[in-house]
Amino acid sequence: MLASLAGVLRQFGPAYLATHALNTPQAKAWRGIAACRTAALGGQQLACDSCGHSHWQYHSCRNRHCPQCGMRSKDAWLQGRLAEVLPVPYAHLVFTLPHSLNGLYGAHPRWLIDTLFVCTAQTLSEFAANPKWMGATDGTPAFSLVLHTWTQDLRRHIHLHAVMACGVLDQDGQWCTPTRKPAFLFPVQALSKVFRGKFLAALARAHDKGDIERDPQGDAKAWCARQRQLYKHDWVVYAKTPLGGPAQVLEYLSRYTHRTAISNERIHAITTEQVAFTVRANDKGSKRLERLPGVEFVRRFLLHVLPTGIKRIRHYGVLASSCKGVKLKAARTALQMPQTNPQATESAQGFMARVARMDVNLCPCCKLGRLQVTAVLQGQAHLPAPTCTVAQQSRGPP
Repeated sequence: MLASLAGVLRQFGPAYLATHALNTPQAKAWRGIAACRTAALGGQQLACDSCGHSHWQYHSCRNRHCPQCGMRSKDAWLQGRLAEVLPVPYAHLVFTLPHSLNGLYGAHPRWLIDTLFVCTAQTLSEFAANPKWMGATDGTPAFSLVLHTWTQDLRRHIHLHAVMACGVLDQDGQWCTPTRKPAFLFPVQALSKVFRGKFLAALARAHDKGDIERDPQGDAKAWCARQRQLYKHDWVVYAKTPLGGPAQVLEYLSRYTHRTAISNERIHAITTEQVAFTVRANDKGSKRLERLPGVEFVRRFLLHVLPTGIKRIRHYGVLASSCKGVKLKAARTALQMPQTNPQATESAQGFMARVARMDVNLCPCCKLGRLQVTAVLQGQAHLPAPTCTVAQQSRGPP
């Protein structure tokens, strides 16, 4: 059997749970990942009407932290974005929080995530509304923010990926391009300073109001020491190579939007004591093998299970849900592309056939017959607890 995250949780789960407790989102993610595409979630038996081949197809858990479900969720999400990509250059920026705030994240993850989104969005919106950069006063930008909390070796590294159209919609409904270069947005040094100022101001307000009372560095001495460190630290805003047309934008979106902390493809082997997985070795794409004790691997993975209800992907300006119907239409009209992209409304089966060049109903054995549902297995009313055995979690149909 191929190594997988579910296999890691099953093997090292009892040892981890002997010394650690799970919060509600972690327990839910654990149950879903361990049961994903097994008989525990139910499924259908499919049979070929030509050669007689049959197999069971089990349901997915649909948990956003599950590496098996990320691809399908990503494809469905991208379908909705096809009609929203504008025919202009796009820029990819990354806003990163200093690691000295990791302790605060552990105590108040919801506050820190929401504040990071707000401060990043305010920074980009204020720069976009400045005629110095866009040639329009109070222009409306179009950008999306995606939250990641991990490094390649699963350490905590909180940052936002921003994919932003190079231009704004002005108050007269015209599309204005950047004043310097068509594919240049803003200087990252200036963005960094404003971003840092906004976040630290929000942090001070929350501290004074008692909104982050469980902050592990909340006492006067530790607070002052961390504040000095945060003001001295150069907050990183990284601008990647400008993106080109819609194809490149969608490629970037698909790369970052529904990525989980680790994919099954990166898990190389599971031994009795360790998990071996691949990590990026350098910026040129080389890989190396990293090994961690199984319990430590589980601990690091669980660092990245988000609180319930937190949205990892958020849209702003022209793409904000409150005004997208009006402003996106105005932007498309200004750019002389009023018709909605017809691909955005194609069926799921049509999408899979076009992108993956596969017919989901074609028999994988004879390649001629069609698959038909011959039996249905109901899923369990309650998924097994994280401490259950491998046999209980992977039990097949009767």
